[in-house]
Amino acid sequence: QVQLVESGGGLVQPGGSLRLSCTASESIFMGNVMGWYRQAPGNQRELVASFISVRKTNYADSVKGRFTISRDNAKNTVYLQMNSLKPEDTAVYYCNVRGFLGPSFFDAWGQGTRVTVSS
Repeated sequence: QVQLVESGGGLVQPGGSLRLSCTASESIFMGNVMGWYRQAPGNQRELVASFISVRKTNYADSVKGRFTISRDNAKNTVYLQMNSLKPEDTAVYYCNVRGFLGPSFFDAWGQGTRVTVSS
């Protein structure tokens, strides 16, 4: 079973930066979709950024120009670089990878990492 482990969350002041990491237990990125989601208290989980390839990335309007999703296949890791953070970015951030390993479909989620933007 594919496992994802996130790290990098924490407390940061408005305007600051954080980089989230999501490391997979095996090589699952090629040809599959990676995404970062977030869920703030009282809100539904929302897609923040997705990555299919270097030329196929997608961002929520609220983070465009501030967040960047990327991956390192050699490290089985996907990143979310977050700059110019705002209090409204406060949430638990989840990594997701879904697609196929051979003939089998999978939809894997990390445990979440908390990001708090506050002065």
